[in-house]
Amino acid sequence: MMKLRGLYAITHERLTPYDVILQKVEESLAGGARIVQLRDKHARDSELYDIACSLKELCHGYGAIFIINDRVELARATGADGVHIGKDDTEYAKARQILGPEAIIGVSCYNELDKAIDAARQGADYVAFGSFFPSPTKPEAVRAPLEIISQAKAVLDVPVCCIGGITSENVPHLVVKGADMAAVISDLWNSPDIRAKAQEFAKAFEPV
Repeated sequence: MMKLRGLYAITHERLTPYDVILQKVEESLAGGARIVQLRDKHARDSELYDIACSLKELCHGYGAIFIINDRVELARATGADGVHIGKDDTEYAKARQILGPEAIIGVSCYNELDKAIDAARQGADYVAFGSFFPSPTKPEAVRAPLEIISQAKAVLDVPVCCIGGITSENVPHLVVKGADMAAVISDLWNSPDIRAKAQEFAKAFEPV
């Protein structure tokens, strides 16, 4: 399995519109993004099939991981590396049954360490906590304390992903606590230089 570490770029219908999504994602990959997630809560799978296939090929060309948010059948159809599931999405056991043992399945655990422990016990490949900071794309998101990262690292053997209001300025606060990945939307795609912004995030994960 490819290593789950570093900048985790998440697409957004408004910030990465489909007419320029490949260009924007490639800029992030060139800057050092290691994981890319296609996230769209509204379009039909059939509408996303071609773009998902293109994103998968683009990511693999950079040695990066391609994940699809929730859409398990689309992930299977396109050969994506896996899926990310939240509380209102497909259940983990069903996703694993459909995608098989080799797929990467990440689980949102919000601010609940017990949920992360349970997800890891079931076989999740990574767990995600957040929001750690005020999120422009999810202002109503539950907040998670920084301490949950080190608490999770102390009891889990799976990588920890952080999400929510993460910027290149505050990401070091997460890395020092043990974060393996930083999932980013606004600070990355709103940057006038996506590649340079991705490089800033990637640098935060380099060994000191």
